[in-house]
Amino acid sequence: MKFLDHPTRNLFFTGKGGVGKTSVACATAVKLADAGKKVLLVSTDPASNLDEVLGVTLGNHPTAVPEVSTLFAMNLDPEKSAAEYRERMVGPYRGLLPEAALKSMEEQFSGSCTLEIAAFDEFSRLLGDPSATAEFEHVIFDTAPTGHTLRLLTLPSAWDGFMEQNTTGTSCLGPLAGLQAQQKLYQESVKALGDSSATTLVLVARAEPSALREADRTSVELAELGVKNQHLVVNGVFQAIDSSDPYAVALQQRGATALDAMPEGLNALPQTIVPLSPNGMLGIDSLRLLGTIDSAAVTDAIGEGADPTNELPMLSELIDDLVAPGHGVILAMGKGGVGKTTVAAAVAVAIAERGYDVHLSTTDPAAHLAAAMNDERLPNLSVSRIDPEVETAKYSAEVLGKAGKDLDEQGKALLEEDLRSPCTEEIAVFRAFADAVASGANQFVVLDTAPTGHTVLLLDSALAYHREVTRQTSEMPEAVENLLPRLRDPDFTRVLIVTLPESTPVHEAASLQRDLRRAEIEPYAWVINQVLSPLPLTDPLMKQRQSHEQQYLREVSEVQANRVAIIPWQLEPPTGLQGLSRLTHSAQSTSAS
Repeated sequence: MKFLDHPTRNLFFTGKGGVGKTSVACATAVKLADAGKKVLLVSTDPASNLDEVLGVTLGNHPTAVPEVSTLFAMNLDPEKSAAEYRERMVGPYRGLLPEAALKSMEEQFSGSCTLEIAAFDEFSRLLGDPSATAEFEHVIFDTAPTGHTLRLLTLPSAWDGFMEQNTTGTSCLGPLAGLQAQQKLYQESVKALGDSSATTLVLVARAEPSALREADRTSVELAELGVKNQHLVVNGVFQAIDSSDPYAVALQQRGATALDAMPEGLNALPQTIVPLSPNGMLGIDSLRLLGTIDSAAVTDAIGEGADPTNELPMLSELIDDLVAPGHGVILAMGKGGVGKTTVAAAVAVAIAERGYDVHLSTTDPAAHLAAAMNDERLPNLSVSRIDPEVETAKYSAEVLGKAGKDLDEQGKALLEEDLRSPCTEEIAVFRAFADAVASGANQFVVLDTAPTGHTVLLLDSALAYHREVTRQTSEMPEAVENLLPRLRDPDFTRVLIVTLPESTPVHEAASLQRDLRRAEIEPYAWVINQVLSPLPLTDPLMKQRQSHEQQYLREVSEVQANRVAIIPWQLEPPTGLQGLSRLTHSAQSTSAS
């Protein structure tokens, strides 16, 4: 890892879920500690698996890692901080405001933006106050702040006055309203992040187009805010050992193609390439081996027979039940990079092939859906895109027109910044979904990139608050008024949670399921994408990966999901009508021809 040739004191690791940033951060910490440096490793990820990786129980204070004498680690809990802050903000109004208004306030402080600020609040003590970490030579942060967090923290300090007038239901400035006392500490933290002599931002990605695009977006956004000392780590790059294994050769080629097409700005950064680890990164010994191949394990794997889990049904087995009602809404949900667009398109094509009218809609960039469909069409399959930029602009103009008309210039500037947040886009897109969902009354509607459980609750609380204030619902469009009952009706809406057979995607999907259940939406099934188990593999590294995924297939099928289906890893990326149809015809799914 080249960024360790001359390491800065602070090292921040960032990247989308499932790329291995925790593994790379932990391996970095172990390497520095093995060199005799006293190191503090900090995670601010609410779903952190730092305890599992290091093999030690952690809390919110530095804890010694027994196997590495100079390494200490801690798990900060932004969810706990956010909950405490939420109660500080809402508590004074209990007994004074109607229950619907309190519910609306609580939900506004439950979103991802509140959690972002709470996370920054936690580690700003470590970053902005030098005395807090004076005993350590290096401080390593697993999960860096986003560009959105940093933009919010560098705004003028008129938050309290703004919040008194803010009745728009937007949620991102809420966390800031009661934190003015710590603003100087935040400013010191932002300053430290931009100091190239003290801080390195390590962007972790995989050799996959979506992960590299996300890393490039993060790189540009943070560079614009002054965080310019950046290093790219491409994790999990696969090199085939057995060139007669067509799956291994295809995986190697797919990674090489993604790296060749890497965004120009990202390609200009200093880089480290980390080979694919055949097993999970658990325990200090495995972390010391990151970036190397365990030849003994490979030798063992050559003699092993594959241990495929053939009992799990294929995606094809869901289609009969999905079409049984004759109409309705199917939502493909999941974190980025798990294949939601592909699953949504495959389900839509399979239903259309059976003669039903189907509308497929997405909020992903048009290129994603166009690539999946390969611009091919069926006569009874219509495809559209809900454009987040268009919907957000429309919604923002509406909010500014109503809530912004009585604000001064500084108040308007704050409102405009808040409206540039992910929360605003979430709500704006969700409102556009209402019309698409309504059309499921007389056809099938398949929606890719569906709203989160938090969005459902935020809309629910906003509608409740609206009714409380106006005492009449006649102003609300029918599609919006009936949206929540439709989403909560299992006979009308079926939610497919899409994931991969790996630790982070499965645990993130479990978190999404909890969120949906909190919003009274019960998932219909989990779809596990890119499964190796049914494949006749001969490459030893691929066989080890095949064996390693068994624990996650069992976790989903035995613990998480009421119903599960798998999609085998494909030799060719599943695009176009023929490629998508292959995913719902199990006899062809594992063919090497």
